[in-house]
Amino acid sequence: MRTADKDVLDLLDHAWERLWNRMAGLTDREWSWRPDDADDRITIRWRLFHIAEVLTQSRNWTWLAVTPPEAKIDRGGADSAQDALASMDLAYAAFRELVTSESVDLGTAIGPAAGPHGSATRRTYVLRIADELIHHGAEAALLRDLYASRTSHRRPQLERCDSDQTPRNGRDCPATKPGRHTGR
Repeated sequence: MRTADKDVLDLLDHAWERLWNRMAGLTDREWSWRPDDADDRITIRWRLFHIAEVLTQSRNWTWLAVTPPEAKIDRGGADSAQDALASMDLAYAAFRELVTSESVDLGTAIGPAAGPHGSATRRTYVLRIADELIHHGAEAALLRDLYASRTSHRRPQLERCDSDQTPRNGRDCPATKPGRHTGR
């Protein structure tokens, strides 16, 4: 594999590992949660489905001049977070296998199959798929952070006070700050 192609593959693998690690332990509640009044596309569920869809679209095989697999690749439509992660994992494996196929020359122009984009290299196309993986993965991570910040599953806060309510780092303790209810 040429250096530029290896760089592209390294980028894909890095983006994939970052997303996969970020989604570790994803719950069904996180997967289906959406911010108030947001449409259904503003969910981790939609992001993971879309990533699987992008990685398995038949155009990938056509534009890289490889015969698409006969068996249809599962693109999602999952009923749970774990099913969605499994579908996305299979989709990434299929895309990675495609990109690393010995018959794929990423330096070659895509050709007539890509219409007005035919003069672009296959490498450029793979980088566009990497961009989809990166930005939708970042959106999924952000939605997971928003969920954590708005639900009882919040990440632990650093203690700002000692057990005797003595402030640390010059900050007021929440229970002793003027105007706050102390619960007593």
